[in-house]
Amino acid sequence: MIDVLVVDDDFRVAEINAKYVGKVPGFRVTARAHTAAQALAAVERGTVDLALLDHYLPDRTGLELVHRMREQGHRTDVIMITAASDVTTVQQAMRLGALHYLVKPFTFAALRTRLDSYAALRRTVDRVGGRGLAGQEQVDRIFGALRSTAPSAPGLPTGHSEPTTDLICGVLHRAGHPLSAHEVAARTGLSRSTAQRYLRHLEQAGRLRLSLKYGDTGRPEHRYAWVAP
Repeated sequence: MIDVLVVDDDFRVAEINAKYVGKVPGFRVTARAHTAAQALAAVERGTVDLALLDHYLPDRTGLELVHRMREQGHRTDVIMITAASDVTTVQQAMRLGALHYLVKPFTFAALRTRLDSYAALRRTVDRVGGRGLAGQEQVDRIFGALRSTAPSAPGLPTGHSEPTTDLICGVLHRAGHPLSAHEVAARTGLSRSTAQRYLRHLEQAGRLRLSLKYGDTGRPEHRYAWVAP
């Protein structure tokens, strides 16, 4: 079993996330924390394999907590689960060794995809680790375990994933006004071409409203707005 620490300052959200984890075979929640201090104390007890970590905590940020954990030599793996979607925070999480980054709001399927790929990573490392040294093929397997993408959900075109769809919808919903593909790409960290591909599908599916913004010269800019269900 993989022991999980759920960290979120919102008690209700922490409970929901814990229930999600409990639905995934091979995972169990062994601790919950609502502050960075509580989370660090749980890690220091040595009973945590993986921390599902919010960034916005009352006493310090999630990334500050990860930095502190690494300074103290704790090897607990981290998946960020947070509403912080700015590129700077995402980049800092990557540099501190976060294995995945899940933006709120998200679905159970999105979380399960990350947990399944994490479990696959552990299995791959265990198999390769017994050999002492890893050649390029084994190294590729380790990195490949985390690169697995979610399969397309029912109703999505081939090559589209539900987590990415949820990410784009969340950005547009929170914006409250139309955004261009360039703006969506900047806020999600996706490439502009990927953002355009998802925006076109969501507009055709009736989940977004398309409008045109005309400038002084050139082609009009396509802008997309959230359509309340």
